[in-house]
Amino acid sequence: MSRLAARFAQLRARGERALLPFLTAGDPSLEATPELVLAAAAAGADAIEIGVPFSDPIAEGPVIQRASERALRAGANLRRVLQLVAQLRPQIEAPLLLMGYANPFYAMGAEAFAAEAAEAGVDGVICPDLPPEEGADFYAALAERGVDGVLMAGPTTTPQRLAQLARQTRGFLYYVSLTGVTGARNRLAPGIEAGVRAARQSAAIPICVGFGVSTPEQAGEIGRYADGVVVGSALVSRIEEAANPGAAAESVARFVAALKAPLAAGDRAV
Repeated sequence: MSRLAARFAQLRARGERALLPFLTAGDPSLEATPELVLAAAAAGADAIEIGVPFSDPIAEGPVIQRASERALRAGANLRRVLQLVAQLRPQIEAPLLLMGYANPFYAMGAEAFAAEAAEAGVDGVICPDLPPEEGADFYAALAERGVDGVLMAGPTTTPQRLAQLARQTRGFLYYVSLTGVTGARNRLAPGIEAGVRAARQSAAIPICVGFGVSTPEQAGEIGRYADGVVVGSALVSRIEEAANPGAAAESVARFVAALKAPLAAGDRAV
């Protein structure tokens, strides 16, 4: 059983839903990132998505785009992100996932990346611009080394495609809550619950909802019917606004704790 599968099983047994915060590796610096990841874990994160900075992050809104730009200027790249995960792995029990784009992964080589990711202690990889057909070699290389390749679905995914993705994904299915890029929203998009329920009919896999989730109240609402919630831009913006890395870590810890609270003991729809 993978570390991700074990974590979801533990949460299910406790009646909890997962919180998966996202932050960009190298923002504000590679040296500051471990403190932010550890702060998130200590505050209640059940798994942590670490963004691999990229020059053209097509799924990201302005907040995470700026974070990628800052990280790239600070010298972050895929190899250094893998080194960062290897540094963190002995210090943290929570699953660690990389979220990044196909170009850097394939520049390293699918087999080489999968081997290095597994050695570093990466538990899962999310690649928004790599569907399973085009990335068959990539996802197979990850699976061979015990790294979960997490696939994404969303509101425009057809029922047939949704069933296929739910069967093929590993770790969990990432359900994108809206048609658009990442970014904090004042209200949740309509139809999320119906989409999650449709995916659940296709395969017995945890389903986590991301994109646009910005507040503890929104996280709690999604937690009624989904297995987990991903929060990115609303967290990254707090890092951007912090006066220094220490203040950023404190802000991350407070926000993660607030987001986790309704997921730890909330009502769940049947």
